[in-house]
Amino acid sequence: MTTELIDTNSSRIAAEFVRSRRRAGSPAMGMVLTLIIVADEDDAEHAMAAARAASQEHPARVLGVILGDGRGAGVVNAQVGIGSGWTGETALIRLKGEVVRHAESVVLPLLLPDSPVAIWWPTDAPDDPAKDPLGRLASRRITDAAAVTRGKTAAMHRQCSTYAPGNTDLAWTRITPWRALLAAALDQHPLKVQRATVAAERISPSAELLAAWLSSRLKVKVDRTVSSGPGINEVVLGTRDGPITISRGDGRLATFSSPGQPDRPVALKRRELPELLAEELRRLDEDDIYSAAAKELVKLEAKS
Repeated sequence: MTTELIDTNSSRIAAEFVRSRRRAGSPAMGMVLTLIIVADEDDAEHAMAAARAASQEHPARVLGVILGDGRGAGVVNAQVGIGSGWTGETALIRLKGEVVRHAESVVLPLLLPDSPVAIWWPTDAPDDPAKDPLGRLASRRITDAAAVTRGKTAAMHRQCSTYAPGNTDLAWTRITPWRALLAAALDQHPLKVQRATVAAERISPSAELLAAWLSSRLKVKVDRTVSSGPGINEVVLGTRDGPITISRGDGRLATFSSPGQPDRPVALKRRELPELLAEELRRLDEDDIYSAAAKELVKLEAKS
């Protein structure tokens, strides 16, 4: 159930939220947060679909914001509704003209009261999300260096160099299963790691972060090598007793090898966008481990 509002404002959008709930017979909804999505016209539909899937785990008021041409008089158009697979409320807001430079003035009145706010840039994000006018509204700021239109590696380094509490990147979220497997491997084999190697396709922000994480946690040199992909293919931890290896060639199933033990298969599927977004919305406080990895990446870049 969606209502089109032409040349509208925040008050009318908020009033339409109330009317939509009443029409649906749900005057109160158990929404736990506000999610702001800042996307361009080409990416908005895909991003909203991912948010709709993630909302099954996190009922939210989702505010999609499309920043159009900033010239001319300000115009606000919106599609507002509930249902259609959403567990909360949704508004896709298109801004044109002068109001593009003051998007926060449109979004601020629409935030759920006394609830956390997260913001997600599905493709190109500000260089410093915490200082962005919309980014300042949120306690959790989600970027995706792997989805930028150009310069993925540079984008990852920019996000790390401007890290602020509450920032995260989906390139980091993608390596959660790798980190869990590697931590479990070292729990099973408490050996001193002397060196490490991360093999991944040539441009992989996730691989850069994984190498930085290993460097910060193990205090060893981590070599970054190029493979055919997809994504990260292999991590090798060198020990005196032999290598601990997690190797994934097809993006789905990995082989875990360790000294003195037979190889065994491990599920390590590349995850889809809704699952990544849902994971990041589970925690709205600072991610200390990502913070340390981001600082290590910046330090390693300065040395190279």
